[in-house]
Amino acid sequence: MMFRYDHDVSGWDWFAMSAGMILFWALIITVAAPLFRALNRPQEHTGTPAAPAPADILRERLTRGKIDEDDYRRRLNALHAGTLTKP
Repeated sequence: MMFRYDHDVSGWDWFAMSAGMILFWALIITVAAPLFRALNRPQEHTGTPAAPAPADILRERLTRGKIDEDDYRRRLNALHAGTLTKP
């Protein structure tokens, strides 16, 4: 049986401890850095509804009775013709 009775640390022991410490911290940084980036990334606001299309707004106004059918068709034609855009 081999027992080490002296409490001296040899050069290989120092090397093994140093390499182990470097590998340990490399592992911690490799895991922590992407986790930190993921947690600090601005979140996308997926819960906000998209703005309704102009044709949908016209259809809703017609359904609620705010505009009549002739006005609806005139505005829809103007919308599709592009006359409402600024020059």
